[in-house]
Formats: sequence, C-alpha cells, structure tokens
Amino acid sequence: MPSNTVHAAVLGSGLLGLDLVERMQNSPHLSCELVVGRTSHSRGLAQAAELGCAIAAGGVAALLDSGQRFDIVFDATNAFEHPEHWARLAGTGAVLIDLTPTSGGALIVPTVNGDQAAAHQHIGLVSCGGQASIPVLHALAQHYCPEYVEMVATAASVSVGWASRLNLDEFVETTEGAIRWFTGAGEAKTMLNISAAAPPPPFRIAMTMVSPGVEQDQVREVVEAAAAAMRTVVPGYRITSCTVTGDTARVIAEVTATRNRMPVHAGNLEVISAAAIYAAEQHALNKVPALKELAR
Repeated sequence: MPSNTVHAAVLGSGLLGLDLVERMQNSPHLSCELVVGRTSHSRGLAQAAELGCAIAAGGVAALLDSGQRFDIVFDATNAFEHPEHWARLAGTGAVLIDLTPTSGGALIVPTVNGDQAAAHQHIGLVSCGGQASIPVLHALAQHYCPEYVEMVATAASVSVGWASRLNLDEFVETTEGAIRWFTGAGEAKTMLNISAAAPPPPFRIAMTMVSPGVEQDQVREVVEAAAAAMRTVVPGYRITSCTVTGDTARVIAEVTATRNRMPVHAGNLEVISAAAIYAAEQHALNKVPALKELAR
C-alpha cells in the first residue's frame, strides 16, 4: 500500500459497503484493507473480493481477529449492533465512522462542520435524511430563529435495505435530535416515507421551517448557496422548490445517485456514503502531514 494512504476497513457488505470500497479505490488518501460481512456466502463479500479487497465473515469479531491494525473503520451495519462495535473498537485506536442512525458519536455533516471531523475518534453521520436536510436548515438558522422545523424524507422502497428497515425508529429519533442541535429550533419533527412506486422515485426531502421574519428572496439565496456547497460533496443534490408563505419557509430537495454502482434513485445511500468518505479523508489529511501539502 502506498505510504501516503491510511488503512481502512468496512463492516458491512451491502450496497453501501461496496460503494465505500469503490470510493476508497478512487481516493488518493484511503486504502481499503478489509471488508467484513455477516456470513461467508454473502454476495456482497464475493463482489468485494472481485474488487480486489481482502474479505472476512463473522462481523466485528472477524475484524478484530484479522491481526491487522486499522486507522479507520466504517460501520455500515445497523444501529442495534453499532454500540457493541464502538465498545470493542475504541481501545484499538481506530476511528469509527458510523453510517447507521445512532447518536453516540460526534455528529458530522460535511458542509456544516466537516472541518471538525479530524478531532473525533467516534463519528456519527446522523442519517441520510439528516445529511440531506441539515445543510439547508442550518444555513437558514444562521439568518432566522426557527420555532419549528419539520423534515419529511421519501425514499424508494428498493433503496431501503433490511438494516435500514430495522432502524426506522432510530432514524426518526436521531434525525430530530440532530436538527434541533444544528438549528436551535425549539421543536423538530422528522418523518420517513418508503415509496413502492414504479419506477422508483429519487430520494426527496421536504423541509418546513417556521420563523418570524422569513423573506422569499433571502430564503432562496441562502438555500441555493447551501445546495451549491452540497453539490461539491454530492453532485446529484438539487433544490426543486423554495417558497415562503407568512412565517413559513418550505424547501424541497432531491438527491439522485451519480455513482456507477448506485441506482439513480438511491440518493439516500449516496448522501451518507459521500459524508463517510469526506470524514475519513479529513482524518487521513490530519494523520499524514504529507497529505496536507498534496491537498493544497
């Protein structure tokens, strides 16, 4: 492995885990050393091996038994298992980046506080809905004092896997808490719709903010600037509607996937995968001084 990259492993061999592998293979700063699945006959593990990765079955125990030292571990499993993963990995010195909707780690949203990622060993990424909505809601909260914030995410059924379906309650709880934290809103509400429509719809986020003094022109300007920043991390992010009525601003965004492995409707997966790699690269730049010079 080149000396100017850091060692990483992936827990989880689903579509999200495989996208992380491909992103690392295209990164000058990260090297995927191991992909760990649940069972040895996992199709995802076979695909990871085809991509040239070492693989193992047996969950976090297999990762710990591998005899390798990892600088970064991505957890793309589920929120129920994540606390155990952190408990077992904390003592290894590895940075754990959590792609499940738990709230145990430091919450990082790249275009909002991504510069803080390198300061934390345990990073949480909120949720796909949080990653797609918080940049816009946080930007608006810098200009207004929100009394109420609402976010409704709609994802195609075929892009919501088994682990995500297990964690719907955690999605709501973690996202609501993060929205309150990043906006200072007195009250926040989060909902998730899983659509079985055919063809599958793109990932859609409808945001509502109630705040005295909101103005159409300023809201639109702030929202478009936040969206432009988002596109530097997630190219398929766009605003489809932005309106103000009285004290209520309503914004709708869509995320289409642009990655080769991702179906176009799987923007929910792409937004969380992009955030995970962003956080990992911040750690890589901080860990290897030479990388900082290369990145300038």
